[in-house]
Amino acid sequence: QVQLVESGGGLVQAGGSLRLSCAASGSIFSANAMGWYRQAPGKERELVARITRRGIINYADYADSVKGRFTISRDNAKNTVSLQMNSLKPEDTAVYYCNALFGETIHWGQGTQVTVSS
Repeated sequence: QVQLVESGGGLVQAGGSLRLSCAASGSIFSANAMGWYRQAPGKERELVARITRRGIINYADYADSVKGRFTISRDNAKNTVSLQMNSLKPEDTAVYYCNALFGETIHWGQGTQVTVSS
């Protein structure tokens, strides 16, 4: 059972940056995909960014709302996945969750709060 622990959330002004990190308790080398989701109050959880392994190549895809502002990265050696968030907007305020897909098994972290003030 892989455990995921997020860190790096906090309060930031609009236009600022944060870097979220997700540390896995075990190896993520075989994970088919790792990603970041977010859930704002009263809204459904949505995909923010995902990095998918296909053979030896990793492919990243992003929600339209964060393209050009957020960057996801994966470090198999450190068993971490990070999300660099730049040019933050108040609408980015949410709890951000790390996610890992191993075969058909999905693992979730507990989440980290990101609040962007206007």
